[in-house]
Amino acid sequence: MDALDMNSNSDPLTIRVPEGHMWHGQGRHVLMLAGLLPGAYLLAAASLGEGQLLGLSDRAWLALALGVPILQQLGVALLWRAQLCHQLLTRLFGDAGFVVWGVLFLPLLLARPLAVLGLGLADPGALPIPLPVAVLAGVLLLIPALWTMYSVKRYFGFARALGGDHFFERYRTMPMVREGAFAHSSNAMYTFVLLGLWGIALLTRSPAALAAALFQHAYIWVHWYCIEQPDGVVLYGRSPDED
Repeated sequence: MDALDMNSNSDPLTIRVPEGHMWHGQGRHVLMLAGLLPGAYLLAAASLGEGQLLGLSDRAWLALALGVPILQQLGVALLWRAQLCHQLLTRLFGDAGFVVWGVLFLPLLLARPLAVLGLGLADPGALPIPLPVAVLAGVLLLIPALWTMYSVKRYFGFARALGGDHFFERYRTMPMVREGAFAHSSNAMYTFVLLGLWGIALLTRSPAALAAALFQHAYIWVHWYCIEQPDGVVLYGRSPDED
């Protein structure tokens, strides 16, 4: 995480949040998750057997690959909204509230690709794709993911990507980024970064990992439409992907 300006007392968010916004879209979020999760499990479980990695069964890795993004995104949905509507984290932790948020968020973010990799290594080689083709496709998908992560660091900033606009006025008033990967998509993080999960699954040629990558990529868009886009309307008067 880049250096965080912790001057929250001198830079509070200065917007009026509509009454009831805390739960706006949360019901749809849960319903969409309830539809995605069983399908992902059935797709993935069909290829699992006796695989293991680091003492964990392939089914345990599947539970991690599906459970980590659920835990992360439900946590984001609740804590972002609690901060936006009630300043929960800054009330509890003062100037360190944003840092506390980063400490909660970043380990789960890093665990997402690691869980897919662990699942792929516990359940490798079952996709009916020749190894050279799978490796080439996997590398090609990793390239835009890595390029976008560089673009986030170079042009956007990790603190802003962490949801700084839910905490501080300075992030809300920054201009839209139109450089690097953001020149091709205003929502480059969701569009391109999660392609890296598909790349990991193809490199391991794991059907279960591919199903987990599909779930994670679909579920991040559920977050966008149910949580982040409505928050953008509150914060900016428009959806954050609009010019």
